[in-house]
Amino acid sequence: MGSWWPAPSYRWEVPPGEANIVWRFGAAEARPAAAGGVPAQAGPVRTPAGPGPVARPWRPRAAAGAVVRDLRGRAGGPTVLSFAAGDVVVVSGLPGGGKSTLIARAAPAGGSIDSQDVRERWERSMPAWLPYAVYRPAVRVAHYWGLWRALASGAPLVVHDCGTQAWVRAVLARAARRRGRSLHLLLLDASPAEALAGQAARGRGVSAYAFARHRRAAARLIRAAESGHLPPGCTTAVLLDRPSATSLQGITFHP
Repeated sequence: MGSWWPAPSYRWEVPPGEANIVWRFGAAEARPAAAGGVPAQAGPVRTPAGPGPVARPWRPRAAAGAVVRDLRGRAGGPTVLSFAAGDVVVVSGLPGGGKSTLIARAAPAGGSIDSQDVRERWERSMPAWLPYAVYRPAVRVAHYWGLWRALASGAPLVVHDCGTQAWVRAVLARAARRRGRSLHLLLLDASPAEALAGQAARGRGVSAYAFARHRRAAARLIRAAESGHLPPGCTTAVLLDRPSATSLQGITFHP
């Protein structure tokens, strides 16, 4: 990958029957290799969760490189993903694929940056007859300014990513690394038909040219994650389809 980040060497699969659980990404535990030299899974470990589902933290091993969890096509995935305090979580996928919906539902209040929110705020203050293309540059400046301020605060963060701007993920990775934290990727693998339906439902779409660019970028990210190769600086990735994304009710951060 042309960077000093360790090459990923394995991929995690979801054990059957792990519905209604909390996956916890945090400090890694040293675990001996299983028979045949395959790394033993760190977890799940049962912890009290009070009434309701039992929380079962999951921690990736330290030296094995990037970790990928694939939830597509699986019934009963986790309802909560929990990351270490100060980490950065990037939600990426096609326009209309459900990124903003997932962030609004699952991210902690005040702990997310979504370019869609910035656009809607500007739209409310602009004349209805004014095309978005006219003030799009200002919206982008406002979005990246808000992102920079959030990163500078050191607080944990969930970030909306359109997928076509690799430099944004690189900046997020560097920011996380400087403060000794990790970058995580949530990839929403929606089909083009699902994404177009999502655009129609929200009453706003993208041009055919832009959508084609998004499709190519999303496909590259997904293919790379499927083979265990994540963007430089990215520690873990979770692949989601629409049903598994709908099951996810919380993105939290633990000490």
